Amino acid sequence: MNSKKKMNKVFARKFDAFSTRVTKITGSPRAFFLALLAIVVWGITGPVFHFSDTWQLVINTGTTIITFLMVFIIQQSQNKDTIAIHLKLNEIIASLDRASNRMIDVEDLTAEELETVKRYYIKLSELAEKEIGLKKSHSIDDAEKLHHMKMHAYDKSSKL
Repeated sequence: MNSKKKMNKVFARKFDAFSTRVTKITGSPRAFFLALLAIVVWGITGPVFHFSDTWQLVINTGTTIITFLMVFIIQQSQNKDTIAIHLKLNEIIASLDRASNRMIDVEDLTAEELETVKRYYIKLSELAEKEIGLKKSHSIDDAEKLHHMKMHAYDKSSKL
């Protein structure tokens, strides 16, 4: 690996660690009350500064800068969390015998492809609505065939 890639990787790790820390800190009750306190202090100082343009500019500039920077920090943390959730869901799908492996990395499909998959699940939902009981489930693969197979197995076990 060349030095530029190493440097980028080091920077990415440091930014990731930084954004995780900042997101946790700014998402805390303490940070909220600190921000609330800053607004209250700013409001109280209004009469002292005669509600001047400079007084208003201080809060406007400060909040704009903080908001601008926080968008990128929060997005970094959100991206990382989203990838982790997808990996966990992929592991669950891969480990279940009846689960469709086509669902692994489904987030990479186009909107049109996702609509096609959604139609399969709508069909499964319609099949499930026709049945009585919450213990019956369906898989995307061969929805109707699997539905009848599960119903047959359910009927056999309920007679025992």
